[in-house]
Amino acid sequence: MNNKILKSSTATYQSGVAKADGKFYVTQGEVRFEPYNESAGLGPYTLLLSAIIKIEKSVGKGAGILPLTHDAITITLKNNDSYDFILANPDEWIRLLKH
Repeated sequence: MNNKILKSSTATYQSGVAKADGKFYVTQGEVRFEPYNESAGLGPYTLLLSAIIKIEKSVGKGAGILPLTHDAITITLKNNDSYDFILANPDEWIRLLKH
């Protein structure tokens, strides 16, 4: 599998009220998120592109409930696990991940 990075950015992973800042990137076969602080227990995550069934724009939330930004995406896998990432230019990321 080709692990050449196609696109990368800083991003925030959000799970309920918990958040972690880190590096988000896409290769030919996977999406990876590597938190800057791994001791928080929110990553790293490797999501195989072949396991992704849905990618959609979503909302980043404060305190897990208050909408703060529309610059976010949700990635849903075949096993129904979902991952929320706050990142710049979500439409560009969605286009890249859908192709």
